[in-house]
Amino acid sequence: MNGEPLILRADADGIATLTLNRPDKRNAVNRDLFRQFRDHVRAIETDDAIGLVVITGAGAHFCAGHDLKSPPHADALGWLRQEMLILETLTKLRQPVIAKVRGSCYTGGLEFALSADFIVCGESARFADTHGKWGLVPGWGMSQRLPRRVGQAKALEMMLTCRPYSGAEAAAMGLANACVPDDELDAKVAELAALILGNSRHSNAENKRLVYETDGMALSTGLGHELMRNAGFDPAMRKKGEPIAAARKPG
Repeated sequence: MNGEPLILRADADGIATLTLNRPDKRNAVNRDLFRQFRDHVRAIETDDAIGLVVITGAGAHFCAGHDLKSPPHADALGWLRQEMLILETLTKLRQPVIAKVRGSCYTGGLEFALSADFIVCGESARFADTHGKWGLVPGWGMSQRLPRRVGQAKALEMMLTCRPYSGAEAAAMGLANACVPDDELDAKVAELAALILGNSRHSNAENKRLVYETDGMALSTGLGHELMRNAGFDPAMRKKGEPIAAARKPG
């Protein structure tokens, strides 16, 4: 593989931005791109300097999905499992993850975005699951993450019609957290990032962990899990929390 990296990483102010970098292919994912993405995600897992991750695409598009012109892997199922596990690792990062979407966010690209905690898009964004157009079924989490994001009926509508949805439609159905004019997208993501990074990284990570760990649990089970698996105060902010702890003690 020659030329420019297929994933660009830029770090600033505690934010790691990973950019899918095949703009001439609308950032379609091939194995080389995915290997580089995997390496960056694994590096971020242990990078204490990073408090938040932004995933985006170079040029006018987020990601057109899997590159169907790529030759199949010799162990197709094994490689698919590796890809799925890396997207699950992205979701499970202690750092919050924002997908910043312009243009196409189709099929595998949508599965990439759904692996993030937040999706913020521009008005140019178009979201679609086109597995059905190619006689394919999901392998990167579409059938699991999309219904959890938008509800079963809307997910089935997207999956069975294969039609594209605008950024405004995505925000209305809860797929995207926000949709703004494209020229305001960077500022909107920066605003959300600043709000998140203004809070305790410990709290952010533990809140995220508890939400994902209890997904699908009955309320009584989830409440018990929250109590018994509670990580307590952020040690770095213990003094700030001492008045609260004192107020809770019996008089």
